[in-house]
Amino acid sequence: MRLKTKLVVAITTLVFLISGTLSLVYVSQLLHAAVQQSFDNSRMVANQVRFALQKALEAGLRNLQVDPNNPDQLRYLEAAAVRDDAALQALLDSINRYSLTVYDVNIGDSQARTLLSTNPDNQDKPLPIRPDYQRLLEANPARLMLIVFGRPRVYNVAVPLERNGAPFAMVHVGVRTTLLRAVYAPWLGAAITLMGFALGTALVAAFLLSNVALQPMEEISRQLDYWTSTSKEPGESETTPTANEDTAARVSSKIERIGQRMRNVEEVFSALQGNLDQILGNLQDGILLFTGDGRAVLVSAAARRFLNLDRESLLGLHAREIFDRSTLLGQTLREAFDAGVTLLEEEIRTETGRRIQASLEFIHDDRSHQGLGALVTLHDLESVQEIESDLELSRRMAAIGRLTSGVGHEVKNPINAIVVHLELLKTKLGEASPSAIRHLEVIDAEIHRLDRVVQVLADFSRPVELQLREQDLRDVIGDVLTLAAVELSTRSVTLTSVLPSKPLVANVDADLLKQAMLNVIQNGAQAMPDGGKLVVILEEERDAAVPGDRARQQATKSAVLRISDEGPGIPEEIRGKIFDLYFTTKSGGSGIGLSMTYRILQLHHGSIEVQSNVGRGTEFLLRIPLAAMDWGRRHLQSAGVENEKGLLG
Repeated sequence: MRLKTKLVVAITTLVFLISGTLSLVYVSQLLHAAVQQSFDNSRMVANQVRFALQKALEAGLRNLQVDPNNPDQLRYLEAAAVRDDAALQALLDSINRYSLTVYDVNIGDSQARTLLSTNPDNQDKPLPIRPDYQRLLEANPARLMLIVFGRPRVYNVAVPLERNGAPFAMVHVGVRTTLLRAVYAPWLGAAITLMGFALGTALVAAFLLSNVALQPMEEISRQLDYWTSTSKEPGESETTPTANEDTAARVSSKIERIGQRMRNVEEVFSALQGNLDQILGNLQDGILLFTGDGRAVLVSAAARRFLNLDRESLLGLHAREIFDRSTLLGQTLREAFDAGVTLLEEEIRTETGRRIQASLEFIHDDRSHQGLGALVTLHDLESVQEIESDLELSRRMAAIGRLTSGVGHEVKNPINAIVVHLELLKTKLGEASPSAIRHLEVIDAEIHRLDRVVQVLADFSRPVELQLREQDLRDVIGDVLTLAAVELSTRSVTLTSVLPSKPLVANVDADLLKQAMLNVIQNGAQAMPDGGKLVVILEEERDAAVPGDRARQQATKSAVLRISDEGPGIPEEIRGKIFDLYFTTKSGGSGIGLSMTYRILQLHHGSIEVQSNVGRGTEFLLRIPLAAMDWGRRHLQSAGVENEKGLLG
């Protein structure tokens, strides 16, 4: 069924139901009004007959002697008075002729026998037994309709004539349903005519409304034809609508095709957006793309490190709202943006001494030379130097690993031979001079010290087999603090620890990680010979992707362990050497602890940083990837570290 036909049927049905319901209510109210009017007329007729009856009895029984013990005499005198009264007879004749709904009028005595009737056949007979007219008044519309249009019946309206508080005579007016029907029929015809007119009007209105309602849909169909014809996808067949095809069906089909295309485009866009977000998330440089009116539409995740703002809050903001004049970086970019001046790798040193390379390029249309937008690129020169330093340190440690492996192998055997021959020499000398024995003991002590050094070199270069297991870092740090608490208390060092409330689970070798943490804590305590405060803080941080396989480069969560002391600090000229093997500033130090810590964190794909202010203390930051991301060993390879047996194991 076509939409126009559906609209015509729907509107016609709706109007029919409304008009039909209203017509039924109107018809029922008319019928009730007719019944009520007939009752009122019949009641008035009965009262008129009772009044005439009362006058007739008063005139007929005046001056007559009546024996109260003789009811037959009384009835005879009543009948004679009623039947001989010309006025009463004339009233009954007029009622019988001119009343529309009165079927007959009967006057009865106290024994319910007819004294006078408009129907001669009822004379001197018992009054007819008929239902009370009150039933018609109390009937519901449906019941009333069945009574009036059903089998003919006569309903009675009775009015008594009382004497001394008791019924003396009774007036009965009969109303026939066929007469009510005759009175009601013209009203019913008018109601049916009105209903027919309403239905006809509904058909015309439905036809007109369907055309008016479908007119915008035709316009929509033409617009959809334009879009579907200009954006037809490859392999999509062109369908030509037929004349008999429903407009709604054509529009629905076209909307479905456009919707499918939009879904396809949305899927492609979502994939592109995901790839773009992944690329921007892996970039270490901050990138901001602005529209022609200066509002940010694309912001890389690294940009917040330069601007100290959340990435979400930057989208949609104007450049004047993003670049704050209170900072050197913000002021430089704001002035260049307002003046429309291009910046090419402008080096800016921030308030904290950090060197940032900023570029601002304006994008123009080649034909109209109209401004389309602007691109801001922020490059952290300090990070490049740090990465280069880490790579150089990794190369040095790899070289040291190869060197110590060879040295340990080549030196160990001669040392063993020297120890054996030294023992033989002690035996042969026997009870030689004490000075000679003293020299031998010195030689023996120095050989054992050299052996320990070679053993340390061998241990440092020996391959390490990690025993990885998921551990709550809070528990690992708690064990380390328990081990270090006694030594710290002897040095008058106050230990303060801040651990998170929720678990931080990482896939680590707990023993090696404890050793790395303990090395840093002990160094911090040794840097405060007169005592002080050592603070250990564990927190969660979201870092950028770790370099490695491109298929696995994505944002990962890391745990950061901050260990800060109140020592003299580390001078800047030696800060880059503290992780070198055997480098130490302490008289009794070995120079191996921080190197081992650096190596252990590399084995766990983490990192260690140092921040120090001379005279104010030092803070070490140990970053450990959490268990949500598992990185392969190619992480260190991609960073330029060789997988030699001495370093990676």
